[in-house]
Amino acid sequence: MYNKPANTARSGPPFARRANGAKEALTAWERWEMTAIAQDPAPDLPPEPKPAPVVAPLKPEVLINDVELAQLRLQALRSGEAEGFRQGFAQGHTQGRAEAVAEVQAEARQLRALAQTLPDALRGAQAEIADNLLALALDIARQVLGQALALDSGAILPVVRELLQAEPALSGAPQLVLHPDDAALVQQHLAEDLQAAGWRIRGDVNCQRGGCRVLAASGEQDASLPGRWERVTAALVKTAMHTPVVVHA
Repeated sequence: MYNKPANTARSGPPFARRANGAKEALTAWERWEMTAIAQDPAPDLPPEPKPAPVVAPLKPEVLINDVELAQLRLQALRSGEAEGFRQGFAQGHTQGRAEAVAEVQAEARQLRALAQTLPDALRGAQAEIADNLLALALDIARQVLGQALALDSGAILPVVRELLQAEPALSGAPQLVLHPDDAALVQQHLAEDLQAAGWRIRGDVNCQRGGCRVLAASGEQDASLPGRWERVTAALVKTAMHTPVVVHA
């Protein structure tokens, strides 16, 4: 370390001496001190601190317990179920409505087709019903007629009178064939009429009472009950076939 030399002749600081005599020569120490000060580099200044990066404040971490977590999960599940139900309901409603419309349209087409065939079906049904009713009516009439003939022993007389008046008149020894009981009754009441027409009476147990037949060389007239009934039935059926069936809408 350098020691400053003692100088008793001078006292006070160097700047005071320069004030008293500006032209006074500087001492060696003063020159060294000035040179040292002049040559001494300026001390390094500490670098300015860099600005700290701006960091966003962290949000406080929210801690939830198991109960709250379960509640949140349940809430999310219910929310998802509600949304799914809403979407499913809307989709199902649209689909169900479309299916219902298609089904109604199909049924309407079937009803239209049925309505178009209904008149024909009704005509056929009415015709069948009419035939059945006619057959039933004829059967009932036959039974009633049989009972009436059994009760009226003189029912053969109008039948024989009608045959005697029929045109053209039979020729060639006509024979009146009828049940023996009816033959006796006719002989009793119509003997003169039969003799005038040249008819003869012949009894036949195979003939049903109330009916008869006339056999001649020129032809035959069937007035038996089966024959007369067949003609009546044929006439009724013919009339029914030519009668239009009216179907009311």
